[in-house]
Parts: sequence; structure tokens; C-alpha cells
Amino acid sequence: MRPFEFPVDKPHAKAVNETLSDIRRLQWSAVLMAVLLGAGAAGLFYLAQPWSYILGVVLALCALMSLFMVVWTPRKVGSIEDLYAKGNLVPAVVAEVHPRGYTLLALLDIAKPHASKPHYALATRTVRALPGKEYAVGAKIPSVSVLGDRTSRDDGETWQMVSVMPIAWGTRDSKVLTQATAKIGDVEWGLLRKNLSMAEKVRTSDKQYVLLDPAELPDELH
Repeated sequence: MRPFEFPVDKPHAKAVNETLSDIRRLQWSAVLMAVLLGAGAAGLFYLAQPWSYILGVVLALCALMSLFMVVWTPRKVGSIEDLYAKGNLVPAVVAEVHPRGYTLLALLDIAKPHASKPHYALATRTVRALPGKEYAVGAKIPSVSVLGDRTSRDDGETWQMVSVMPIAWGTRDSKVLTQATAKIGDVEWGLLRKNLSMAEKVRTSDKQYVLLDPAELPDELH
């Protein structure tokens, strides 16, 4: 565990943090789906047939579930301060530069608290922008891990959903970014640089992360 505390700049985060943008898009999608399902249910009720009433009730219930997602999603994820506070400080580097963004390659331990040992993995996240300047391949982007499960019943040793969130999305203070970068050991930065060629394989994998062979890890990470 390596938490990293810093004062989150909320106006800045609301403007540039793509995790928040993803949540807002998910909410709007749920609203649109609720409207479509509600309209379908109304049309079926208008037909006033036994079978249409049954289907109308089903669509109405689905519409309510979509509206529930609008409220539930931000509560499940938590505030931006919660995301930064719960995540561990992890190294990430720019692995690919695209016309409209970057691919970040990160090294993180995706083991759950009850796991018997660490489970280090390479993970990628494609981002549209990183505040401050243009970045080249290999640039250090200190980040925090964002880990979770798709269901509450998974009791495996590793998290199912793995992502990272750049600290630069939470603050404009260059001193904070320098401190975060320095807190991550050279061994971890070096391991990422060594595996830059893995970025495409990781990005195109089903889970967008690839577990590393413990035998290939530096002694410091055992």
C-alpha cells in the first residue's frame, strides 16, 4: 500500500479529469435509455392488450432501473477526493502518442487486501489529454490506482476492473507532481521503461491489463 495525500483542486478536476467525464457519460446514457424504455412502455399501455400490458410493465421496470443507475453510479464510485484517497500511488508512463491523446502504461499491484502475495500487472489507459504540456513517449505520469469488481460476489485474489488516474487530473501544483514522482522508486520506473514495447499487447487485451511473471520481477517487488 502506498497512499499519496494531496489537496484535490476540485474546479481543475471537474474540468480535466476524464474519470468524472466517463461517469457523466454513463449517467446520460442511462437517462437516454430510461426515456426510450419509458416511451416504449407508454406505447404498449396505449395498445391496451393483455400482452402489451405485460410487456409495458417489464419496460417500465427497466426504465426505473436505468434511472436508479443515474443516482447509484456516482455514489458507488465516490467523489473525486475519495478516488484519489482510496487509490495507491503507482507509476505510469506515456507509451504511445496519438493524434488525439496518449496511451499510458502503468505498473500496479492488483491484489486484494486478503491476497497471500502481490500480483503485479501492467495496465493501460487511453486518455484524451494530460494538463500542462505535450508529452513524449517515456514521460513519467504519477497516478493512482482505480480498482474494483464487477460484482460483489467475486472472492478471487485480484480485482476484476483495473485502471489508473493521473494525479495531474487532480491538481495544478507542480510541487505535488514532483513529490509524487519522487516517491516512486527507480526500480518501478525502470521496469516500466523496460516494458514499453508491451503497451500494444496490454491495450488490446480483453481486460487492458496483463499479469507479470513473479520470476521476472526485481527483488524489490517480491
